[in-house]
Amino acid sequence: MKKILIILGHPDQESYCYALAAAYRKGALESGAEVRMIETGKLDFNPNLAFGYRKRTELEPSLLQAQQDILWAEHIVIVFPLWWGMVPAVLKGFIDRVFLPGFAFQKRPGSLWWDKLLKGRTARIISTMDQPGWYYRLVYQMPGTNAIKKLTLEFCGISPVKVTHIGPVRLSKESFRKKWLNRVEALGKKRS
Repeated sequence: MKKILIILGHPDQESYCYALAAAYRKGALESGAEVRMIETGKLDFNPNLAFGYRKRTELEPSLLQAQQDILWAEHIVIVFPLWWGMVPAVLKGFIDRVFLPGFAFQKRPGSLWWDKLLKGRTARIISTMDQPGWYYRLVYQMPGTNAIKKLTLEFCGISPVKVTHIGPVRLSKESFRKKWLNRVEALGKKRS
């Protein structure tokens, strides 16, 4: 049984991202996986890393549980919309507060290098956008996706990280959205 953690980075429960996360969850459960889900918009926490890494801020219970869920997971799925080419503020705050030194990575004393503490896990990013995925890749060079994939997940040892871009969503027809819900459910069934 594969252990899958879905992190929903959209604060609105009525969003298309929420529907995508539910579709992935449905497929994964049907395949026999064990699934947990973190809805960042429902968590009670301060998203501001007020002192950076200079001074530790105590983690709220919801963030301590999120760390336990990440350690439990074999595969992590992060679902979010791209807003201004980046992740929503609630997801950024969640990452800032949860993926901390000593938990997700550890800088080596006197060195520019670090230890990746979340090795042994894989991930998938599912992001929606109001432009075609090819345009986001070629013209903007995927700043939000790269920040999550390379500078967060891979930085902490999670690999491989696969990416699914869905867009344009804003002007899409119901048939387009339904097609993607079915594709994402199939990804869940494959547990990838």
